[in-house]
Amino acid sequence: MVARKFLVRHDDSTFTVDYDTGDGFEVFQFQLFSLTSIPPEEQKIVGEDHDRIVSDDSDLAAVSEKLRLVSVADEERKPEKQEETMSNAAAANKSDAGTSTMSDEELARMLQAEEEALLLQQYVAGENSGMFEEKIRPYISQVLMYEDPVCQEAARKTVPVDNLEEKALVSLAKEGNLEPSKIEQDHAFLLQLLFWFKRSFSWVHAPPCDGCGNETIGQGMGNALPSELQYGASRVELYRCNNCSRVTRFPRYNDPLKLVETRKGRCGEWANCFTLYCRAFAYESRLVLDFTDHVWTECFSEVLGRWMHLDPCEAIYDRPLLYEKGWQKKLNYAIAIAKDGVYDVTKRYTRKWHEVLSRRTITTESSVVSVLASITKECRRDYTSEVLSALEERDNIEREALERDLHSTDDASVSLPGRQSGDKQWRIARSEFGTGSLSSSSCPVRVCIDEHITKIYNAFSAILHKFVEDSLIVSKGIEVLKIFRATVIDLKKLPYKKRRAPLKSNSIVGKSLVHQLLPSFTELLDALSLKSELDTNGIISVCLAGDPVKTALALPVALHALDELISDLSKCDNFGKDSLSFPLLRLNRICSGAVLASGEELPFGIATAAFDGTRMSKWEEPNGARGCWIIYKLSANMLELVAYELMSANDAPERDPMHWVVEGSNDRGSSWHVLDERTSEVFDKRFQRKSYKIRSTGFLSNMFRFRFLAVRDVQSTSRLQVGSIDLYARQS
Repeated sequence: MVARKFLVRHDDSTFTVDYDTGDGFEVFQFQLFSLTSIPPEEQKIVGEDHDRIVSDDSDLAAVSEKLRLVSVADEERKPEKQEETMSNAAAANKSDAGTSTMSDEELARMLQAEEEALLLQQYVAGENSGMFEEKIRPYISQVLMYEDPVCQEAARKTVPVDNLEEKALVSLAKEGNLEPSKIEQDHAFLLQLLFWFKRSFSWVHAPPCDGCGNETIGQGMGNALPSELQYGASRVELYRCNNCSRVTRFPRYNDPLKLVETRKGRCGEWANCFTLYCRAFAYESRLVLDFTDHVWTECFSEVLGRWMHLDPCEAIYDRPLLYEKGWQKKLNYAIAIAKDGVYDVTKRYTRKWHEVLSRRTITTESSVVSVLASITKECRRDYTSEVLSALEERDNIEREALERDLHSTDDASVSLPGRQSGDKQWRIARSEFGTGSLSSSSCPVRVCIDEHITKIYNAFSAILHKFVEDSLIVSKGIEVLKIFRATVIDLKKLPYKKRRAPLKSNSIVGKSLVHQLLPSFTELLDALSLKSELDTNGIISVCLAGDPVKTALALPVALHALDELISDLSKCDNFGKDSLSFPLLRLNRICSGAVLASGEELPFGIATAAFDGTRMSKWEEPNGARGCWIIYKLSANMLELVAYELMSANDAPERDPMHWVVEGSNDRGSSWHVLDERTSEVFDKRFQRKSYKIRSTGFLSNMFRFRFLAVRDVQSTSRLQVGSIDLYARQS
């Protein structure tokens, strides 16, 4: 590690940045972001002495101390002053904004390899396109079944629409979008539909015995019965029970309506049924046939302005390189089949087109184009000229995007997992097991939408002070909190737009005491966007008082906070005014900051998950077992950190942090001051919250950094995970 002092020039300003090279390039970028507000992904850093770009691969111990910072976004907005002969190239560059491409030398090698593969194909590919067409034709009638109103209605009836709509809106709210547009809501709902389908559909490796439910072993194929053929099951697998020897049939149904009923199968059944669900909710959808034995879905996203990959078996979306990069598949043809045509989308799923070309030997490329064009023309024969024109325009845009993105390196920082669905030995036999997980070593700066958490924590102060004021014994106070907790659970179970539930007294806490204590809960109800109402029968109900999405966002936080408060109170031997301090009261929680981490698991283990106040999420760093970091940047003034809390996550205790350092910075990350150090900390159970008071007080900071040095068992895992992090400032 080398301590460096850089002079960084940006526009008309020069910033001094103290930096330790052992912290990694991302920390340096975040320091510059703090000083200039240019996000790391938009930074272009150049050495002033040699005019070379400084990147993650640069040796920061050796580069010039004088650097120049340029915003890539600003550069792209500057008018191009080029000759007329360069205007087309300038337009192309503008359309590629935000796409990283390989170097000219790499691109030249790749293009040469593609030419050689095409030449080779002339000799090895068959002239007859019939085999290629035969593979596609059966799927044309299958995708048309998705347009049947009866099938669509049957599919919709099985979906908990209100629940998925709530989850979609909450996911947008967590990103700070409380007033999403229709297309943003539709996009978020589609993702929730994907996650729901993954949970509700069953994977079949070997079906359990129909008689006794025990394990079975494959016995080959059997003849389909008329009742099976009725639903497209021309193939039937037979399995013999290891216990009672009974034979169980596994018909491979192709009828999506039948699959809505059975809700089980392998990738063919999963993608077939899920694509029906997508069409049932009016998403433009395609079934994608991978000739190397897989099937998935594509939907057109109005938010993204393009087709989006969705794999229902894996619950992964918009990661088209999953198969080549994660599963290590040797792709050849990926054909998208829709009601309006068939499309060769292989280029979306590869960055090794020259290798893919060498495996496309069924027929020539010209024959592929011809077959697909012919089938597409058949599919569109009854369309109006207006519809045809719109489709052709979209087709052209897609073709241009596929060519443009073929040589991009945008996903270089993303690690993709091997196949997760199916029996482990089956995946290994198919060479799809892969390694790693869906994660990123290049995290964007994310903003915490967590003011509601701070309000909920603060609201408990009024309640506990009322308990003390009224000399309420601990056991009775706990019963009061349990009554409110039961109401929160009742509210959570209800449709998010119609939440109303009574506060039910019990034999320990009578109706009069509930009425007496209710005013102390006003602040908590406000934090949940709820209110209390008293009816003519004297029954108190809790109902919505504002935006139902804000309530949906806050209810899980309140439930978990109540659980912890009830647990903490039960441990209080002498509950009184002296007890009303940290950690029983968690006041002045810091909120609404920006977060950056050394890495994160996608999509559910992102860095902001550590600050969302619930047990349902966690921050997971796939490579953090032997060292990682997370930085929290304040949104406004400098604060003194006086305490913090860490909570263990839901599983895998070996991933718990064990040694760490907490640091503060008063110059937005240029230098760091140690606030607290902990070693050999052990979390005894899951969801355990541990509270720590800062040992080095009096230091005002505008940024905080946790450097996690090691997890509980570095020998058994590469990962670190934290259920939650809460930071507390000194009260002003």
